[in-house]
Amino acid sequence: MRLIFDFESKTPIYQQLRDQIVVGIAEGKLTPGEKLPTIRALADESGINMMTVSKAYQMLNNEGYIVTDRRKGTLISNKTKESPVKEETLKELRVIISELQLSGLSLDEVLTLCQEYYKEGL
Repeated sequence: MRLIFDFESKTPIYQQLRDQIVVGIAEGKLTPGEKLPTIRALADESGINMMTVSKAYQMLNNEGYIVTDRRKGTLISNKTKESPVKEETLKELRVIISELQLSGLSLDEVLTLCQEYYKEGL
């Protein structure tokens, strides 16, 4: 999976990394049991700080998307789809829906977008 960072964005790089890995898992580009690069290797490959990668990996680990095994390394977990949605995620979704509504999209257009993105993750 190729990672792309926007160094001009207000979104921190660690958050961009975390988000891209979550999307990669949802889209099936990263599969359960798949090994991720080491923190050092990913930092060297992408040109970002090791602490930035470490922070993203720590977030993903805390959220259950990855697991770290001293012998096997960092792996994509087999997080079940029955995991509860975090309250923070629902709040973020509310803001996004509000922004789409304020930009003039109709409910049907928003639902169509949601369906398209959801299907990409199947």
